[in-house]
Amino acid sequence: MNDIPCQLYLISPLDVGGDFPQRLRQALEAGPVAAFQFRVKDIDPEEAARLAEPLKAICDEFDVAFIVNDDVALAQRLGADGVHLGQGDESLKNARAALGKDVQIGITCHDSRHLAMEAGEGGANYVAFGAFFPTETKETQYKPELDIVQWWAEMMEIPCVAIGGITPDNCRPLIDAGADFLAVSGAVWNDPAGPAAAVRKFADIMDSGSTG
Repeated sequence: MNDIPCQLYLISPLDVGGDFPQRLRQALEAGPVAAFQFRVKDIDPEEAARLAEPLKAICDEFDVAFIVNDDVALAQRLGADGVHLGQGDESLKNARAALGKDVQIGITCHDSRHLAMEAGEGGANYVAFGAFFPTETKETQYKPELDIVQWWAEMMEIPCVAIGGITPDNCRPLIDAGADFLAVSGAVWNDPAGPAAAVRKFADIMDSGSTG
């Protein structure tokens, strides 16, 4: 896996109503994006499905994997490409039983090599480490060092996702350490020049780092 250049993994803002579908389209048109995670909190399942469906259709159009955060039932209902589970969510084993072998399952592993090894052995499709930098997207108490990415990249075939406060200005060390994906939210959706400009910035940096 690690000879593939680092790729962008977009995470939605919590508010995906209004003009967000157009903003997602702008982002996906601007440069390569591997995956988009639908992450909303505390809303009714019907409303979540209503908001997710147009976003999934846009992702399908651009051949971007549509990942649902935390909600196996919603992932199943939407026919999502994957689900991302935190340590307090549905177990990997139960999620796999519900979703089948073709759906990608990612696991949050914070700063723990032990949790990452467990996830890998349990059949996760990727592990996520973070938060590497201060982030306003969600509260975090974990602060892994870069060497966890390096260790994983050398040891394991399963991809790893780096997450947490990642911007075009600070992402280079994570790419150099061997992260397969950079999970980004605020740096794209809050860019003053718009999401397309932010995706282009990340694409330029990833392109320049893909020769190694």
